[in-house]
Amino acid sequence: MHTDSMTPAHESREALRLYDYAPSCNCYKVRLLLSQLGRDYERVPVDIFNSETLTAAYGEINPLRTTPVLETDHGHLPESNAILVYLAAGTPLLPEDPFELAQVIRWLIYEQTDVIPTMGGLRFRLLVGRLTPDDPEAIQRRADALEVLRVLDHHLAVNLFFVAGRYTIADIAIYGYTHLAGQAGIDLTPFANLRAWFSRVERQSGYIEDVEPYGANARPGAGRSLYD
Repeated sequence: MHTDSMTPAHESREALRLYDYAPSCNCYKVRLLLSQLGRDYERVPVDIFNSETLTAAYGEINPLRTTPVLETDHGHLPESNAILVYLAAGTPLLPEDPFELAQVIRWLIYEQTDVIPTMGGLRFRLLVGRLTPDDPEAIQRRADALEVLRVLDHHLAVNLFFVAGRYTIADIAIYGYTHLAGQAGIDLTPFANLRAWFSRVERQSGYIEDVEPYGANARPGAGRSLYD
């Protein structure tokens, strides 16, 4: 899939700049897609726990002060899944059929509303010491994450990928946080369909996995960020 045909001709020379926090799986999703599309881009590291999204300059780029942000010839585009849609438009990774496109959007929404707040939020808080495994909030997030994983595993029992029987940005979006759910103390052993899907994703051409550990400044009281 890492071929010239994956890049729309009208976008092939567009200059791209990605404002990016390496430990974030929201940012990772965009890096993964860019790699699989074979797109050149400039990566601009942003340390969200070192006040770097709180500056006036960053506020001009993204008033919500989150990462990632993609700078394009048309302007700045925040929100990871919006970026996935923009980059994948005109490629096989974003279906043109209206129903299949709607299904992709369905999973992009579910990823943001259910996947990230559960296993993604729990992973972050446990890894940086903002929660311990026996905190009531951690217990609730873990229970909610298990329910999400059951939904995903059930869907994958009869589908090789999430939409249209092929790899799309729906898979990229959901893979971002689910493949690291083990770092949230969640046992993925019972979810055989999900684990088989991980392997299918990881066999796609252009696949990368470059999520970095959180820095020490992500620990409570150690840095200054939107999340403190």
